[in-house]
Amino acid sequence: MDYQKLADLLFPDVPTREEIEARYPKRCLKEGAMVTRFAPSPTGFVHMGSLLTAYINSLMSSQSGGIFLLRIEDTDQKREVENGTEGIIRDLENYEITIDEGAMVGGNYGPYIQSMRKEIYLAFVKDLVAKGLAYPCFCTPQELEELRQIQEINKERIGYFGSYSKCKKLSLSEIEEKLKSGLSFVIRLNSQGDFSKQHTYYDLVKGEVHYFENDMDIVLLKSDNGLPTYHFAHAVDDYLMGTTHVIRGDEWLSSLPVHLQLFETLGVEPPKYAHISPVMKNDQGTIRKLSKRKDPEASVNYYQELGIPVEVVKLYLKTLINTNFEEWYLSDSSEEFLFSFDKMPTSGSLFDVEKLKSISREYFSRLSKEEVYQGLVEYTKKYDPEFFEIITEQKDYTLAVLNIEREIEKPRKDISSYSDIKQLFYYMYDCFFFSDHTYEEVAKDYDPAGLREYFQTTYTTEDSEEEWFGKLKEFASNYGYTPNRKEYKANPENFKGTTAKFCEMIRLMLTKSNQSPNLYDILKLLGPERIEKRLNLFIEYLQTK
Repeated sequence: MDYQKLADLLFPDVPTREEIEARYPKRCLKEGAMVTRFAPSPTGFVHMGSLLTAYINSLMSSQSGGIFLLRIEDTDQKREVENGTEGIIRDLENYEITIDEGAMVGGNYGPYIQSMRKEIYLAFVKDLVAKGLAYPCFCTPQELEELRQIQEINKERIGYFGSYSKCKKLSLSEIEEKLKSGLSFVIRLNSQGDFSKQHTYYDLVKGEVHYFENDMDIVLLKSDNGLPTYHFAHAVDDYLMGTTHVIRGDEWLSSLPVHLQLFETLGVEPPKYAHISPVMKNDQGTIRKLSKRKDPEASVNYYQELGIPVEVVKLYLKTLINTNFEEWYLSDSSEEFLFSFDKMPTSGSLFDVEKLKSISREYFSRLSKEEVYQGLVEYTKKYDPEFFEIITEQKDYTLAVLNIEREIEKPRKDISSYSDIKQLFYYMYDCFFFSDHTYEEVAKDYDPAGLREYFQTTYTTEDSEEEWFGKLKEFASNYGYTPNRKEYKANPENFKGTTAKFCEMIRLMLTKSNQSPNLYDILKLLGPERIEKRLNLFIEYLQTK
C-alpha cells in the first residue's frame, strides 16, 4: 500500500503536520509550571461538578505559576445549545475563576474552539494515514450493527478490531473505487495495541491504575462533518497547546488506554493525568452522583439566588479538593495553603449543602459590617428590590443592625446567606414589623403588667450594658421576678417568673420572637419612639387573647 498516495487522495489540500506545528512553539515557562485546561462542551450551564473541575485546574496552574486555559469541545455539534459558550464563560466569571487564555479571551495557541480547528485535525490525520497508522472505513451503520450482533452471539468483546476490521484490508484501488462512488467514510486508528498486554500507569490522584492495551480501531475523524472525535481532538489539542496536566473527572479513566495510545501514535509526550472523584449526594440514604437534572443544588445559579457569596462556594469547594483544607482554614493560619494531588480524595466527595452553610456562617462572622452591607446591597438590587430600597435609604441604621454582636471576641454565626438577613432582622424595620400583627404562640403565656412602667421609669438609652441589666434585674425583682433560677424552681408559686422571663417578654414585644441577637443592642437601635409603638401593639395583642 502506498500510504502517502492514499493520504493525498483522501486529503489533497491540507497543510502538513510540520506546518501546523510551526504555529505552536513550545511554551517558555518556569520549571514546574502547570498548563491546565477546562474543556467543556457547550451543552448547558456549568454545574457544580464541572465548576469543581475548572476550579481545581485554575488553582493548580495558578499556584505553580502556569497557565489555565478554556477550550470549548464542540465537535459533537448535535448536543450544542445556543449561547452555550457564553454561558460557560459567564458562570466562570461569576465565580471569579480567571481564564488566562482561551475561548472568548484569546491567546497564542488558539483557536480555542474545536470546530474552528478542523484544518489542524485534518493535517494530523493525514500524517497518520501517510504513516499507515490510520485508514478510511466505509462501513455503514447497518454493517456495524450486524457486526455487533455477531460479537454478542459469539460472546466476544464489542468493537471494531482484529479480524472484524474489514476496511483495514482494503487495497488502494478498492478505496479509490469507493471514493469515486461517493461513499461516506470515517478515518479509523490502525491500532497497534495488544489487548492481552497489561500496563500500570501512575495517576496523580488515583495512584497506580492497571489497564490493558487498546486494540480497537477507534474512529478519529467522523463522516458527518469531517470533525474529529473527542479522543483524537483532545490529544492533538493538548499536544499543540502544551498542556502539562489533564485534570478531569474519573468517568474518563476507562478512556486512558486509548488516550495514552493516541499520544504514542502521534509520537509525542503525553500530559500527566489526574482523575478526580465525582461529587456525590446522600439521597435519603442512597449515595449517588450529584445530578444537574434532579438536584437544584447542582446548578451554580442556585447559590447566587440564595445569596451565598462566591467566596463561600469556593471555600467549600476547596474542602472537597483537599482533605486538609478545612482544618487549615479554621485555624486562621497565616501560612499560604498549597493544594496537592495527594490530598485529593480518591473516592466520591459528598456534597453537603448544610456543611456549605456552616462554612458560610463562619465566613460571614469574619466580615466587617461594611463588607456585609455591600454584599447585601448587590444581592438585594438583583433579587429583592423592595429590601434594596429600604437598606439604601437607611444605610447607617442598617450598618448598625448588621453590626449587632459582630465586633466581639465570639461574633454571632447566624447568617449563612444574604437572603437570611431579611429573615433574621426583618423586625428591625417598621414596614415589616407592623405589617404582621402576630407573635409567636408563647406570647400568650406572658403577663404584660409592669412592661409600661419599666420603660417609663427605668429604661434609658444612656446606660451602659452593665448598668442597663443591673437596673432591669432590680426592677424585675421588685415586680415579682427572681434572678435566682434555683429559687424559682423550688418555689414557683412565689414568683411571676425569673428575670430571664422578663427579658424574654421584652424580646417578644420588640421582635415577635423569643430568640434574637443581643437585647441591649436592639433596644438602643430602636430608640424610645419605636419602643413605645411596639409596646402599645404588644399590649393590644395580649388584651385580645
